[in-house]
Amino acid sequence: MLATAAVLAGTAQAANAAPPSAEGSLPATAAPATDTPALVDDVADPIDATLAPDRAAKAHLAGHRDRYKISDPAGTLTTAGVDTRGDRETVRLNQTYKGLPVFGAQYVVRTRKAAGERTVTGTSGSYFTRLAVDTSVTPIPATLAVSRAVEEVRRSLHPAAAVVAAAPRPGSAPTDLTGTDQGLLVMPTGTGVLARRVLVAGKDVVSGAPVLRDVYVSATTGVSLLSVSRIKTFLTGRQSAALAGAGTAAAPPAPAKGSGAGTGATPAAGQGTTLHGATVSLPLVRSDTGTYLMKDLSRPVPITTWDARGRDYYELAGGQWPEGLAPFASASTTLGADLTEAGAVDAAWDAAKVVDWYRTEFGRDSLDDDGMPIDSIVGITYGGSPWVNAYWDGTRMVYGSGDAEYLPLAADPDVVGHEMTHGVVEHTANLVYAGQPGALNEAIADYFGNALDVDASGLSMTDPQASLLGGDLCRTLTPARCALRDLDDGATTADFQHLIDTPTMDDGGVHLNSTIVSGALWDLRQKLGKTVADKVVYRALTDYLTPMSDFVDARDAVLASARSFRLSRTDLSVVRTAFDSRGITAKWRAGLYGKGTEVLVDRLNTGMYADMKASMAGGWFTVPRSDANRTQPTSIWVGRTDGSGTPYRISPDDGSVHSFPHTDGKRVVWLSVAADPDSPTWETNRILSAAVGGGPVRELYRSPERIDGLGFDGDVVAWSQYDTTQGYLDVVRYLRGTSPTVHTLAHPGWIGSATAPTVTGGRISYVRYENYAQPDAAGHTWSLGVEVHDVRTGRTTYAGGDAGAERMSYPDLSSTGVAWMTDRDYGTIVDGEWSQGTYNDSVRLFDFATRTSHLLFEENSPQAVRADTVALSDSTLTITVQAPVAAWMENGGYPDNSLNPKLKQYTFQGRYLGPASCSPGAQMYATAGKGREVIFMDSSASGFGLAYATGARTCK
Repeated sequence: MLATAAVLAGTAQAANAAPPSAEGSLPATAAPATDTPALVDDVADPIDATLAPDRAAKAHLAGHRDRYKISDPAGTLTTAGVDTRGDRETVRLNQTYKGLPVFGAQYVVRTRKAAGERTVTGTSGSYFTRLAVDTSVTPIPATLAVSRAVEEVRRSLHPAAAVVAAAPRPGSAPTDLTGTDQGLLVMPTGTGVLARRVLVAGKDVVSGAPVLRDVYVSATTGVSLLSVSRIKTFLTGRQSAALAGAGTAAAPPAPAKGSGAGTGATPAAGQGTTLHGATVSLPLVRSDTGTYLMKDLSRPVPITTWDARGRDYYELAGGQWPEGLAPFASASTTLGADLTEAGAVDAAWDAAKVVDWYRTEFGRDSLDDDGMPIDSIVGITYGGSPWVNAYWDGTRMVYGSGDAEYLPLAADPDVVGHEMTHGVVEHTANLVYAGQPGALNEAIADYFGNALDVDASGLSMTDPQASLLGGDLCRTLTPARCALRDLDDGATTADFQHLIDTPTMDDGGVHLNSTIVSGALWDLRQKLGKTVADKVVYRALTDYLTPMSDFVDARDAVLASARSFRLSRTDLSVVRTAFDSRGITAKWRAGLYGKGTEVLVDRLNTGMYADMKASMAGGWFTVPRSDANRTQPTSIWVGRTDGSGTPYRISPDDGSVHSFPHTDGKRVVWLSVAADPDSPTWETNRILSAAVGGGPVRELYRSPERIDGLGFDGDVVAWSQYDTTQGYLDVVRYLRGTSPTVHTLAHPGWIGSATAPTVTGGRISYVRYENYAQPDAAGHTWSLGVEVHDVRTGRTTYAGGDAGAERMSYPDLSSTGVAWMTDRDYGTIVDGEWSQGTYNDSVRLFDFATRTSHLLFEENSPQAVRADTVALSDSTLTITVQAPVAAWMENGGYPDNSLNPKLKQYTFQGRYLGPASCSPGAQMYATAGKGREVIFMDSSASGFGLAYATGARTCK
């Protein structure tokens, strides 16, 4: 998903694709879609003190239309909340358009009321003034939008895999994702897009991880615009996966269902021992069965600690409460060692400390400032294996069991404070959990989690351990080795990772970019002292920031908050220096994109999926491209690989989604998918063709059934199609020359699918997925492999594969061979429990000259790599390589652009030639030309650009 960079910046731009002009130029980028100021500070405008705060705020905006450009505040703003503290009032107003909510659009009005008078002191946020959306159009059916959203999440979880054939984790139900329609809204991109929000819940097909994502789908085209996770974890997904299964500690046995159940609730004084050996007092309740439950009713806010030992975290998917889940129970008021080892004592103690800290420091009444109950679910595992992570899902905290090295995640107060602060953020600025706003969300959670831990432990801010998060989680490692993040890591905007907002890319770097901001806030705490810094940051969160605030907005908010406390010029200079030293400036934001080398076209805005991969031949390239904000379906663009001339659109402007483009240097062939209410599947799939120079567009094939793969070269066009006549499986079909005859590649009696075709020189390669009628000798029930069909001879060759392989990439074909990535060891069952595999992948190549298939990299070998996709020329293999898991863990997830996926090039014998490019961004989805020549998607270009490289010799 690429909407984040444009939509969430708060300065959304409109660049709607149009037919090629006489000059063939790319569409121009319009001015920002709002005239409303992002921040108005240090004013003292009088307003009626007798009105309710929200009515007074709207009256102020209406009375200053020349300043705010909001023509109808009363008709377009709804009250999201009013926060009154002493004489300060903060009113949050959500924007609507023709009665529909506008995504992320919120404007804040700050007032001061004293001695019977009220003045407005400032405003901030996002209000979009140039919306012009036709809300009267008939949207596509909600069922179609839901199915598109579910498919979007499936693809985003595994964007590089042509086939995902992994079995569900042991003991789990069949893998499933479900979508629920959440209604219509307006996405504020360009002049606005009518969209439908769909909540997708379930679990990941491979990892078993819970999925809970809001997906925003165009209500008129079905194009997915944005995907945002409701689950906010402490670690990145890759960090968590790297630690999962690494330990040897067995998970504690599950408690009997309903243990400790009862209807009584008599308060009792208890005590327990933390995992660090401290004896602490814990309020309990005595149930009518005589057991003591970990439920604290001594505070205005009830705090319950729930026993989830022996339960997998996918059981919590969709926000559900597993049947039989009960509070931790004890036979006496002295909690036993089993509750200590489970992390229950720490979870209860730390949650109480967080609630008390927020109440004492800021007068906050629980996470929502309205007394919401605190629920901690403790002891979750991962496929039966220990799990090292924690998350906030919008209603509760969930803590992993820990493993042989890492204690249960509730054992460090900064982890508990971090997750609970996500709750505070959600009920204040509600920062969107993607891209920069998501990284800002994480940064604030890190800052306050660390702050309350440092305060509770009595550490000096100058102590080397004071800036660590998770430093107290390890059983044997030192805090510096154990810590999962360091607020004093020195990260700056030079380390900013250009990532897209998909689960596999950290939702746009929400963790990996967070310490750029939290480091600046940490510097403030060191320089200004904890009392002043905490109040300044808290007020910036509660009074200034809004859902789409970015890093520079955070700078402005903290500085404005500091001024509101009347800090001295010297202290204000400290604030500026803290952000300047981390590179967080308006100048950085203005020049954030455009760093890619030899970018052929920018703002692809298409999503990182194989159907959006570019193609090149004969000095031409073709690539899908959307408008600057991805409000329009993708269209097909053509240009020269040497950068001469200006790229132009070749596909019709018909509202269809155009993808899978291929060129042989003479013509372009691509897939067009249109929403079609007259079709039984509500869509029509067409394969289209046009000359590279433009001209008439020809239809080669059409079908109501889904087409999910396409290849083309010379006179052969091949595609993968969902076929109800073949048992609801995918088959590969092809056309040759000008003949309308459709050929199907199928095997009599074969129970399986064929998909992901590639065409070169009269050959078609494709993935073959076969279900066995009976398990083979090794117990495998399926096989993934690659076949090559020679159209000229009619002969099909099996190029190789692996029985039981869990994943495989799209194979890539050249005139000399075919190559692909296979993951054969994602995980195995050991003693009835799931054990994580190597994290590496195998790369296999079939050589046409020798007619042999061999592994270039075996995933269990020392030379193994984490391969996503491959691209093959006649002499060079280019692999999109993810950073090794060890590098992720050694870096602790700190921002480091070396952790971005990179293109590495090898000979057919596996000898490393070097990188394909020195671009600092993510390098993805390469297409090979001649020798080491490649084009690829480059995240350091605006909105992901298409870059060209011929193989880099050295990179600094």
